[in-house]
Parts: sequence; C-alpha cells; structure tokens
Amino acid sequence: MSVYLFAKELIRNSGAFIRNRMEESFQVESKSNPNDLVTTVDLETEQYIRAKIKEIYPEHNIVGEEYEADIVDSKSGYLWIIDPIDGTLNFVHQRENFAISIGIYKDGEPYAGLILDVMKDKLVSAEVGKGAFVNDEKLETVKTSHLSDSLVGISHKWLIREDIKAPLIEIVKECRSPRSLGSAALEYAQLIEGRIEAAMFFRLSPWDFSGGKIIGNEVGIITTDFLGRQNNWLEQTSVLATNAVLQKEITDIIKKDDGFILAHDTFHNIHKSDL
Repeated sequence: MSVYLFAKELIRNSGAFIRNRMEESFQVESKSNPNDLVTTVDLETEQYIRAKIKEIYPEHNIVGEEYEADIVDSKSGYLWIIDPIDGTLNFVHQRENFAISIGIYKDGEPYAGLILDVMKDKLVSAEVGKGAFVNDEKLETVKTSHLSDSLVGISHKWLIREDIKAPLIEIVKECRSPRSLGSAALEYAQLIEGRIEAAMFFRLSPWDFSGGKIIGNEVGIITTDFLGRQNNWLEQTSVLATNAVLQKEITDIIKKDDGFILAHDTFHNIHKSDL
C-alpha cells in the first residue's frame, strides 16, 4: 500500500473515531483566548493519528496542532502536517462543519493532501500529479472568474480590525457575496469543488492550509499570502487561495493600501530583508 492510500484509509478511520467519540462526554478548554478552543477529542484524535502513522512508518515525521512537533529536517523523508479537528468551535457548538486536514510532504516537496468533512464522511484528496478527487470522483480544473461574479470566503472578524479592514471591506463590497464556514479546511474543500471562487484567511498555521494547498494546486488553485507572495509552509501566514484571474484582482486591491501592507507584514513579522 502506498503512503497516499494509507493516508486515505487513516483519515476515514479517524473520522469514524471522532463520530464514535462524540457519543461520549468530553472536556472543552481555552488555549490562547476564550474563542480558541481545544477539546479532549482534538487531543485524542491527534494521538490516534500519530500512533497509526508511527505504527506503519516509524521514520516519518509529524507536525500537528495539538502536540509538540517532531524535530524535523523538512527536506528529508516524509513529513505529515495534521489538524485533527479544524473548526473546533463548530464541533463544540454545531456538531458539524468541521474537518480533519492532512498535508504530506516528501523530501521537502508536496506529496499528498486530504480533507475529510467528518460528519458527511466526504473526502477531498489528491496525490500530486494525479488530480484531485471528491471521494472517487475526479474534479475538473476550476474556472477563472472576476470578483463581481465570485463568492469569497472571508471571516468577518478581520473586517472590524482598524489597521487592515479598508481593502478587505472593498473586496467584500466588490464580490458577489462573502461566505464564512468557520473551518479553513472546509472552505478550501468548497473552493476545490468550485462552490466558492476564493478563500482568504489573514492568519493560518501550517496544519490549517497544507492539505488544501496541495489539493488545490491539482485543480488550478493558486495559494499565496495576501500580497501574492509564496507561503512558508512551516510557518504561520496569511492565505489567499483562488484562480489566477481573481488572484490578480484581489491582490491589486490589497497592494494599493500601504497601511494594510505595513500592518500585514508587522503582524506576520515579515521584514524587507526577508523578501
């Protein structure tokens, strides 16, 4: 069995693990702030995934949201980047609209990505160079679009932050309509399936976007930061994922706002010497 086929089986089994575990009581705690939640199910699911990987591939390295990462040489061997529950607020409040996200790199290059909508048991996945699939159905390349006829995934919370809101509000006004699911992985899945045309996140960690970025590339989705620059796939970053035409329209709006650029790069600790 290839690593990709193993990963597909693992993420399905992990989804079943979560659905079964939800029938029992679990604890909810805050991390960095009252809205940054973690549950015992998040922790147990990541433990489950890690244990299964290490059982079959003890030499593989793992970076996850809830536990300390393996000490990795990102250019050597396999690296799994995992989010056991993306959309924990939805998990706690709605019992739906959350996902498991996995991105796999081999010798520093993308190898495979997987996103499982846990409650629908719907898997969006790709092995690099072989196309993207929803379950067993191969997806077409996404169509290009303009902002005026596009649905854009963007969280409302960034629209009320004074130092960055101006170009984001302009994008919301110019697009057909904004959307927010509360799960970056599921918004990526919708983008990959062609249900929305762009997804924007001012701050994501590697486990939030690695799987989606790898899958999206198979259907023509470009993933950059908000200014059109390449993301560091092992660091926190802003993420703009969309088709080539819309990517230019959105970045053109953002790049004309010097205040936004300064606030963005300060927030992400980016200096001119880094560019």
